[in-house]
Amino acid sequence: MPRTIWSGAISFGLVTVPINVVSATEDHSIRFHRYHLEDGGRIRTRKVCELEDREVGQGEIGKGYEVTKTQVIPISDEELRDLPLPAAKSIEIEAFVPLESVDPIRIGEGYYLQPAGQVAAKPYKLLRQALARSAKVAVAKYAWSGRERLGLLRVRDDVIVLHAMRWPDEIRDPAELLPPPVEISQEEIDGAMALMDTMSREDLEGEEFRDTYTDALAQVIEAKQGDKPLPEAPQAEEPGKVLDLMAALTESVSRAKAARGETGDAAVHDLPKKKTAAKKAPKKTPAGKTTAKTEQKTTAAKKTTKKAAGRRPRSA
Repeated sequence: MPRTIWSGAISFGLVTVPINVVSATEDHSIRFHRYHLEDGGRIRTRKVCELEDREVGQGEIGKGYEVTKTQVIPISDEELRDLPLPAAKSIEIEAFVPLESVDPIRIGEGYYLQPAGQVAAKPYKLLRQALARSAKVAVAKYAWSGRERLGLLRVRDDVIVLHAMRWPDEIRDPAELLPPPVEISQEEIDGAMALMDTMSREDLEGEEFRDTYTDALAQVIEAKQGDKPLPEAPQAEEPGKVLDLMAALTESVSRAKAARGETGDAAVHDLPKKKTAAKKAPKKTPAGKTTAKTEQKTTAAKKTTKKAAGRRPRSA
């Protein structure tokens, strides 16, 4: 059972849901320590006071804000806990928005919110079901580790998940990273779409999404522990220069199909193109017939005009 990181409550209008926050993820990375290469002695980081030039214990260390090089404002953990913030003891829901309206670059680490005791069971279930039915996510404010944060609440299975979010001014403008203007043909776009269709799938399960780096590192450690030869690294293909974009797309589609066991021609150049209906030109009528019809219409119009002119209005 993961340990509780933070305890508080979700505030949903006048509804309060006591919760415990636990980490939703695990880190399975292999960790290294620092050692002295000569004798294998462990290298540790020691905390030394610059003024007294001596090592200090954890109990002597506190936080502070440096105003100048000679003036530091000490800030205690108690002062951080008692900050005058509405969200200091709770997760305050501010709004409900569609998930697609939130830029994924702003979404960070995820945490499970666990109802704290029987009293929280009903309001927790109410909020969870309301979120699930609305197909929306909640945007909230909360305070952890001495700062106010923005969070996103969503439903995963039967649990409410809190994602840390970045404030809008924390996202850098990518305009300066844009490439120079280039022209892309419709054929190249169709080729890229064909490659995407070939690589599309319904889930993220499979060997492609396994942590091969950690597995390879474990093999190296096991080989060195048993004085065995190190596993040989596979020969990596050198990326070639893209001279013909369409040729690269066609080859990519072929490889993707081969990897999935599919066969058939994968030529991107032969992708079907949308046909535009040609406008039909009006049929040409022989000059003689056109003249005759025109003359008949003109004669009939003249007769009608004369009849209309010969009539006089009746007197009342």
